[in-house]
Amino acid sequence: MYPEPRNLVNQGGAGLPVALFIITVLALLVIGMAQLQQATGESVSLQIQSQRAFYAAESGAQVAVRDVLEAGNCSALTTPLSFSASALNGCSAALTCESVTENISGPGGNTVFSIASTGQCGSGPDRAVRTIEVRVR
Repeated sequence: MYPEPRNLVNQGGAGLPVALFIITVLALLVIGMAQLQQATGESVSLQIQSQRAFYAAESGAQVAVRDVLEAGNCSALTTPLSFSASALNGCSAALTCESVTENISGPGGNTVFSIASTGQCGSGPDRAVRTIEVRVR
């Protein structure tokens, strides 16, 4: 009823080499996907640090505008500013100010203040720096 097992000795199979090839290809795919995931995670982290640095610079510029307009001169600036709010914890803003007095018609005075605020968050490879410049009179 069953065929004679006479050809079993001469039979060879390709199952083992094919299985090893498939396992190798799948392992390479998994490694590639893991590296891609890691790069994506680092990119998102740097993007968040960049946004935090931008908001630190923007907040520093707002504080500088208030201080300069209240005092009427650039000597009122306190630099660097360190932030304690949870979103900007570990960030700082360095401020610079220059003033120019010209005969300008209209309301607002004759002095124009140029304020530059440089926000920085993080350290080492995760450090992000953004600069904002504002002019007011």
